[in-house]
Amino acid sequence: MASSEDASSRLALSNIEEIGPATEKRLKEAGFRSIRDLLVRGPVDIAEATGMETGESVEICNKARLMLEELGIIDKSFVTATSLYSRRRERISTGSKSFDDLLGGGLETKAVTEVYGEFGTGKTQLCHTLCVIVQQNKLAGGLDARALYIDTENTFRPERIVSIAEGRGFDPRRSLENVIVAKAYNSAHQELIIEEAGPVIEDNNIRLIIVDSAVAHYRAEFLGRATLSERQQRLNKFMHILVRIAETYEVAVLVTNQIQASPDAYFGDTVRATGGNVVAHTSTYRIHLKRSGKNRIARMVDSPYHAEREILFTLTERGISDANEGR
Repeated sequence: MASSEDASSRLALSNIEEIGPATEKRLKEAGFRSIRDLLVRGPVDIAEATGMETGESVEICNKARLMLEELGIIDKSFVTATSLYSRRRERISTGSKSFDDLLGGGLETKAVTEVYGEFGTGKTQLCHTLCVIVQQNKLAGGLDARALYIDTENTFRPERIVSIAEGRGFDPRRSLENVIVAKAYNSAHQELIIEEAGPVIEDNNIRLIIVDSAVAHYRAEFLGRATLSERQQRLNKFMHILVRIAETYEVAVLVTNQIQASPDAYFGDTVRATGGNVVAHTSTYRIHLKRSGKNRIARMVDSPYHAEREILFTLTERGISDANEGR
């Protein structure tokens, strides 16, 4: 507990020289509670939320970044490839050895992973399984931590958390208690939830954030070409905040996405993920889920270093499992 309090004091807003009592009060009233929040939201958001000059908010953000670099929370601006290679990123098991292998050991922290596919391919089942496994110790594939589940399509089911926990021999009551659920009723509410997530992450030892799904509200609210530009701008801001949260708070972020027909595709996939280049460019890893009889296929579509390949997995009472695993 002492170390947690020490970390909180080191990340206090007042540690930045330019932030006096009056500025600190304005920032806290606008939802900025720690130095991490400043870096996640960025100078434009700070200026808009507090009314301060853009130049001042830029200076404060730069100081916040330098402090987080000194504390070793984020990488320095200039580092060797060797130091980046030696910094091991933690991973959360998906519940399937083949799926973990596809991801290089599991869902990676400090990264945004996107899974997309048609209805019934296992996107939400993957989300529920990860929520249970992240709570376990490292030997069981977890991080001894909790999950934040942002539900935009009313897909979260506590009963599924219970059945997965029981199927894997974990305490179902504890498993439910360690999943924090935030229901987003529209795109503006979805954005507000993620902007205010910092204190929730810090106070509850969150190491996994689920957004199921990221694009649904934007797709429903912004109809037609006339609204496309605004939709993409809003979605772009939302995704970039997720990227900064993943890096700054050292959490794994999983977003699910819907698909749409791609009539111009004559070969390969005839569907593509919604959200366009905005979601594609901000996701570290992109995985396409498909049906294959009773099994499911996960294909690595985009990754900085993984090969593009496919694996088989299945859905059981235990959640995501290997295709050859007995029921």
